[in-house]
Amino acid sequence: MNFQQLRSVRETVRQGFNLTLVAEALHTSQPGVSRQLKELEDELGIELFVRAGRRLLGLTPPGQAMLPIIERLLQEAENLRRAGADFASAEQGLLTVAATHTQARYALPTAVRDFRAQHGGVVLHLQQGSPRQIAQMVLDGHADLGIATEALADFPDLVTLPCYRWTHTVVVPPGHALAQEAAAGQKLTLARLAQCPLITYESGYTGRSHIDQAFQREGLRADIVLQAMDADVIKTYVELGIGVGVIASVAFDEARDGHLVALDARHLFATNTTRVAVKRGAYLRGYVFDFIRTFAPTLTRAAVQAALDGAQPEAHSI
Repeated sequence: MNFQQLRSVRETVRQGFNLTLVAEALHTSQPGVSRQLKELEDELGIELFVRAGRRLLGLTPPGQAMLPIIERLLQEAENLRRAGADFASAEQGLLTVAATHTQARYALPTAVRDFRAQHGGVVLHLQQGSPRQIAQMVLDGHADLGIATEALADFPDLVTLPCYRWTHTVVVPPGHALAQEAAAGQKLTLARLAQCPLITYESGYTGRSHIDQAFQREGLRADIVLQAMDADVIKTYVELGIGVGVIASVAFDEARDGHLVALDARHLFATNTTRVAVKRGAYLRGYVFDFIRTFAPTLTRAAVQAALDGAQPEAHSI
């Protein structure tokens, strides 16, 4: 039994039992993958895969039972490698952070700058995706940690740590009726928003679920005319007069967005929580703890370790 055999099993499941894709992912040949799988089955004395000729259709019951063990063995092998690297060269390495556009564009820049100032020997890779893509990157070991608002807490194999809470803001062009009403002291309501064409995030992004839930609770229909993955696109179309924007409050900068007017909407929509996620059971190198603390100062190494051990820290508002 060797780790290449175990990796072949894991990658076969990840690639939907398509051995061509498995071979590409492992940088080997398809016959080589087939041989690794068969040799492992012969050594264990069981069949791990359901076959139809040369095709793999899925896992057998023994295969389903073995897969978590294989995952744990490979995880511990990676932990051993990381621990060795941590002791051999604590200030050298690679840190891959997966984040949504909103986090990468508005929440992370200061943390990245400060982290780089303290850890010049660490190469930082920043990857972007949807919350579910981010979760999968962390689970697959393609990212050390993930940062997003939605979906991360839905994955039991991730340990998620609340970083900060935030609300939504409504943005309109200067002179818009909503801006005039706010200037006259009128409080913004959901009923009033429901009368306007709205531009906001796609489902699954940046607290969109709380926007939908707010209108549903009031029995109102939101007239959403345009959806986007990031606030920059939303603000662009608001400026063009296409509709009223609903964006994350952190995505509005008075200095940069002077061509728009921000209206307080914290009373309309539920508070959102941005979380950082790491794979359950993964070994975190020292600089990973440092990055998390730089991004969310309340998440000290002790607090993160407590969360890994089962306790959950509180999120703070910004």
